[in-house]
Amino acid sequence: MTIEKALVVGTGLIGTSVALALRETGVEVHLSDVDAEAADLARELGAGREWTGGEVDLAVIAVPPHLVGERLAELQKQQVARAYTDVASVKAEPIADAERLGCDLDSYVPGHPLAGRERSGPAAARADLFSGRPWALCPGPGTGADAVRLVRELVSLCGAKAVTVAADEHDSAVALVSHAPHVVASAVAASLAAGGDVALSLSGQGLRDVTRIAAGNPVLWQRILAGNAVAVAALLDRIADELAAAASALRSGDLAEVTDLLWRGVEGHARIPANRQAPR
Repeated sequence: MTIEKALVVGTGLIGTSVALALRETGVEVHLSDVDAEAADLARELGAGREWTGGEVDLAVIAVPPHLVGERLAELQKQQVARAYTDVASVKAEPIADAERLGCDLDSYVPGHPLAGRERSGPAAARADLFSGRPWALCPGPGTGADAVRLVRELVSLCGAKAVTVAADEHDSAVALVSHAPHVVASAVAASLAAGGDVALSLSGQGLRDVTRIAAGNPVLWQRILAGNAVAVAALLDRIADELAAAASALRSGDLAEVTDLLWRGVEGHARIPANRQAPR
């Protein structure tokens, strides 16, 4: 089950990075995108050649979550590949769409590489973006063994580590470690809009660390959050309760409660695995 030829549909940050990683291993990569300028730039960067039809071993669908099912149905109708996967940041929604559209779930392995940058588009792509990173795979009960083997080979060629997880569990997990933190970072960054020049001149690396991911593409993130809204909202409620309690304690002078939150923050931070980029 060797990948010799692949199609990447969508030439944003993740799709182009997948293509660059595959090209470095000698895979023949073809690119397709409704955004002609993005596809042209990805080709100029050496990510692959223009897709003109024909059969490939694997098709990687790198489009926003709400479009995955539609693209999968189109590709399967043309019998483009032996196996198909996607890289969307949520999994339950694309799987439900694929089922509704009558896609062949035997050849489809839902996936999500836990890697990203605050920059978007093909110009931000890197062949080593996935190196050492976890890559979630969410095969269903009807997913074929051959499709799973091909997609696991994709993960290996990109330098990542495959982690098999149920779709619902995946969405709950990324709400905790990625989606809710992005909204919180955005809330902190949004408060800076009203800050004076003197205040911002005193900002340091700590503020940059806290708000770095808030520089992500708002349109892309709106689509991601819409696909995982319930899980993210529940976490934001919990975080809001923590912040409200801290604010109340500060007003009353009860620093013990605030200190408890700070210590729990230290404990939670210590659980983050070392040497990992922020997932998207």
